[in-house]
Amino acid sequence: MRGNSHVRFLREWALAACLPNQSRPEKLMAFRLMRYAVAAMQRHLEQGNDTLPVVIPLLFYQGETSPYPYSTHCLDCFSDPELAKSVYTQAFPLVDITVIPDEEIVTHRHVALMELVMKHIRTRDMLELSQEIASLLNQWVLPPELFRGLICYIVERGNTSDATQFLHQIAERATDYREGVMTIAEQLRQEGEKLGEQRGIEKGIEKGKAESARTIARQLLANGVDRAIVKMSTGLSDAEINALMD
Repeated sequence: MRGNSHVRFLREWALAACLPNQSRPEKLMAFRLMRYAVAAMQRHLEQGNDTLPVVIPLLFYQGETSPYPYSTHCLDCFSDPELAKSVYTQAFPLVDITVIPDEEIVTHRHVALMELVMKHIRTRDMLELSQEIASLLNQWVLPPELFRGLICYIVERGNTSDATQFLHQIAERATDYREGVMTIAEQLRQEGEKLGEQRGIEKGIEKGKAESARTIARQLLANGVDRAIVKMSTGLSDAEINALMD
């Protein structure tokens, strides 16, 4: 097998041809061709373009086995071609949390709290949602690590007019979490003092920013939330999300 591949660009990248040279049959060659095509598209975007070119994968085969014994249809590389066809030949599923009513979100059981926070984290004062958040906390028990990450995430990234009051409301309404909230508040206050910040809790949260974002992202990924949504919601980079998925 030769590792050479040639990509020819025509009509200012509106059309491109991918021409790998192959001397041995390869069962998953169609997938490899698709990888070449996607790589060419990525290079096109990196040059400042905002639309994708049509890349035509063409296999130049010169091996001893004749004719070429494997399919060059990418769907045939999957263990279930029919399922792959149903997934990859139509628009990908979209979960647009911004248009789902809160009344429906709160029925989503153990992911309801995450969804509610993600929907409003940048658009509403989270203090206004303290009652709904506390109610969901009372319904679904969160592990301590996730609870801390969620609260820090809300205080740091949310439009929270009064972080101290928000924590107080959660402690009063979700009594099972009162000790945890008070611990978080005290830790944030101490961190703020150590950093020399005057705003205490609000500034102390900066130190835990990355940790809380990773905790939220890890939980969202575990619940099957699309990585693009996780990236947009938490602000983590692709590399950081990849590390969580390894």
